[in-house]
Amino acid sequence: MVKHLQKKEIENETAVILGFYNGHVFIKSQLKSIFNQTHCAFHIFLYDDKSTNPIDLDSLKIGTQNYSKISIQTRRNNFGFANNFLNALLCISDEFEYFAFSDQDDVWYEDKLESAIDALKKSPEGTPALYCGRTEITDAACERTLGFSPLFNKPPSFANAIVQNIGGGNTMVLNRSAKDLMVKASMDVNIVSHDWWCYQIITGAGGYVVYDKEPCLKYRQHESNLIGSNNSWRARLARICGLFRGRFRRWNDINLKALSGQKHLLTSENRKILNDVIEARQSSLFKRLYLCKRSGINRQTLLGNFGLFFAVLLNRV
Repeated sequence: MVKHLQKKEIENETAVILGFYNGHVFIKSQLKSIFNQTHCAFHIFLYDDKSTNPIDLDSLKIGTQNYSKISIQTRRNNFGFANNFLNALLCISDEFEYFAFSDQDDVWYEDKLESAIDALKKSPEGTPALYCGRTEITDAACERTLGFSPLFNKPPSFANAIVQNIGGGNTMVLNRSAKDLMVKASMDVNIVSHDWWCYQIITGAGGYVVYDKEPCLKYRQHESNLIGSNNSWRARLARICGLFRGRFRRWNDINLKALSGQKHLLTSENRKILNDVIEARQSSLFKRLYLCKRSGINRQTLLGNFGLFFAVLLNRV
């Protein structure tokens, strides 16, 4: 656990949480894109997850004028990418109004923070709110566009979040109420990924989720990506193979156990959805089909829902 970090300047409105692990190749470009944001009231908290080659601020040559806008903390132990982000939410002062996740190898569009904050300001006061969006997928040099992340049209919901994550963590921005909620929900939990967990908890608690259909950053495809693009036919085939091998069910084992421990944070309607899914996974075929239908769980696309139906038939949910 690192010590609590305080806001450097009173005008800093947004805390940018940058997860880092041996990311020296692309980190300078990412930092430059953050420093060039149209929304300037931010401070970057870079969490080095015990890299074998720790980051050195001086070696980045980011300009002395930017030094005051970045703090670096090096973990004593390797947390893993998901816990590195979630723990950072606990450690950063809640004097900030907004909290943005950042990967180490993207390039943000210059209006990324401004667009996200404008969208979050439309949420009801005191309501946990989450912004996420699409990404432009590029080559490793960030020069050639290879495509875009999938476009989802259904409204975000807990019934969707149980079986699918629609927002990459590198696009996510939370308001203070959402940050406080995630801190409560993330004590001693084992989850698949921090972004999926944020989507599940915030929708489950009746929060406000904005899915931006416009891309907000350039997402590099390179050999060191922890999680690659999911919009290719190869990626779709890999998901189908993972379904039959039980990977989807193992992920749900982890997430549903974590959600069961946080039922008190969910709305009564969403607790019923969670209970139906948990019971369905332990039931015979016809009861399983009935409970999953009643729960309303769904994926965003027609093809995805066909896959979900077969997963229910095979008890791989």
